[in-house]
Amino acid sequence: MAISLSFFPILSALLLAFSLLVEAATVTYDFNITWVRANPDGAHERPTIGINGQWPLPVMRAKVGDRVIVNVDNQLGNQTTTLHFHGLFMNGTAHMDGPAQVSQCDIPPGSQFVYNFTVNQPGTYWYHSHSKGQYPDGLRAPFIISDPDFPYADEVDEEFVLSVSDWYHDEMQVWIPKFIGVANPTGAEPVPQAVLFNDTQNLTVSVQPGKTYLFRMVNMGAFAGQYIWFEGHNITIVEVDGVYTEKTEAESIYIAAAQRYSFLLTTKNDTSANFAFVTSMDTSLFDVLPDDLNWNGTGWLIYDDTKALPEAALVNEYKDFDDFNLIPYDGMALLPEPDQTVSLDVIMDVLGNGKPYAFFNNITYVSPKVPTIYTVMSAGNDATNAVVYGEFTHSFVLDHEQTIEIVVNNLDSGKHPFHLHGHNFQVIQRSEENAGTFNSTNTTQTSYPSTPMRRDTVVLRPSGHLVLRFQSNNPGVWLFHCHIEWHVDQGLTATLIEAPLEIQKSLTIPKNHIAACKAGSVPYTGNAAGNTQDYLNLQGENVAPGPLPAGFTARGIVALVFSCLAALLGMATITWYGLAEMGDADKEAEKRRLEGHRSGGQGVLTPEGAVEK
Repeated sequence: MAISLSFFPILSALLLAFSLLVEAATVTYDFNITWVRANPDGAHERPTIGINGQWPLPVMRAKVGDRVIVNVDNQLGNQTTTLHFHGLFMNGTAHMDGPAQVSQCDIPPGSQFVYNFTVNQPGTYWYHSHSKGQYPDGLRAPFIISDPDFPYADEVDEEFVLSVSDWYHDEMQVWIPKFIGVANPTGAEPVPQAVLFNDTQNLTVSVQPGKTYLFRMVNMGAFAGQYIWFEGHNITIVEVDGVYTEKTEAESIYIAAAQRYSFLLTTKNDTSANFAFVTSMDTSLFDVLPDDLNWNGTGWLIYDDTKALPEAALVNEYKDFDDFNLIPYDGMALLPEPDQTVSLDVIMDVLGNGKPYAFFNNITYVSPKVPTIYTVMSAGNDATNAVVYGEFTHSFVLDHEQTIEIVVNNLDSGKHPFHLHGHNFQVIQRSEENAGTFNSTNTTQTSYPSTPMRRDTVVLRPSGHLVLRFQSNNPGVWLFHCHIEWHVDQGLTATLIEAPLEIQKSLTIPKNHIAACKAGSVPYTGNAAGNTQDYLNLQGENVAPGPLPAGFTARGIVALVFSCLAALLGMATITWYGLAEMGDADKEAEKRRLEGHRSGGQGVLTPEGAVEK
């Protein structure tokens, strides 16, 4: 019997799918989330969020095609929690993405929750809490998805996972009210107390001469970007944020909060010396530099453990690689002109309560009463109307299978690492610092790179702009936000409602997810205000504080606050002085004053300020 040649591609695809199905496994993690105590920088022991009584947390691992089940038991006692699997698209399982009041209800203390999804993206990712600024308290760790088809596998002898993070001595629930408080109207972010490699200091990595190592690096920090370099060695970048790249050499890299890099490092052929590798926090992000801050962290490549650990050399300038120049390994071409554009202006300002907030287009994010994806599921045809998701979720409804362009203009003087859930994006334009807002009339399709870098977290430069593109091919509710955790807490978040009618067709919310809502007395149907009768009626929704009175500025509030403090201090001093017992000299002076008053004495204030009688 003759077989048509056109059948062979179909047969090959079926065989490949079958082989993946046969090799795929179910990987199960049981996470009992509790408080433990830790002292990673050796300077201060503090409560830290652990898993199964341990901290640092376990590195999650799976293979492409595996089903991953994470059974979460929240035993924190005093806090709710969630888990977000950063960088994973969650295709077909958008309700597993993890942000509280977006894809699920918070998991209350004493409650359980199951995350169940399939991983189809190889690369370097991480998991972390996505609830109430919680992950800097320790609930974060790498998540590695191995790939049998890794394009550089033949060059790798061994693999290391290397995390870097800033570290605070106080819990976030102590910091946040101070940070978003009337005493901090300029919004100065708290400066970390330390920097960590793999949640410790003075990390050593044993290597052998003449070998090539794959380092998977994750910045799990809350705030600080990091400059990273390996003394005496160059590195070769091969992946960013789960996207393989063409091999690109670099002396050092800049890795912002939430970004990931994988790179090859080939060791020297002799063992005559050990070498330092260094991370240096980006102090341009800090409003102040405490005198006792050490913004550098050092680890060592150990060629010979009998030899000394060298001091890291001082550097005069950072030679970080510009990630805009990276080229994706798959050669994906520039997406076509956009079908829809989302324009976002970044603003940091003070609201009427005197506290500092962050804004896209003058809207600061406030969580809705009903998780946004549950509003999608219960709103019927109204799900295509952005109104139902509430004013302060700043929602944009995206059509299915369109080219989406996001333009971000930075009206702030600071850097911002922006992250998109559910997708990575092409970075088609990133301006230099102080370039101002994007002007589409000055650019054309041909002026953009033909094969743009793709990643899921990218740095917006101070007073500059970004232009990003992606395909709306993954129905779900996806946040776009700054990944400086302080700015998330301030509200620098927008919501993309992608193909809501497709979500309704494809998703079923599990019973254990609804149980978490019930346990926390959180509604799971209705619009952002919890209204199930009229989805366009937002009366009762969660709202932001009102604006400042006309003419007020953050600088003016600073002056007002300090004036009030000075006045209060002066009044307290007067009160204390008035109530204090007089000494002999004070008593004599007061006696003379009273005698003068009784004798009708009168003073006149002269132009020179002297008092004449």
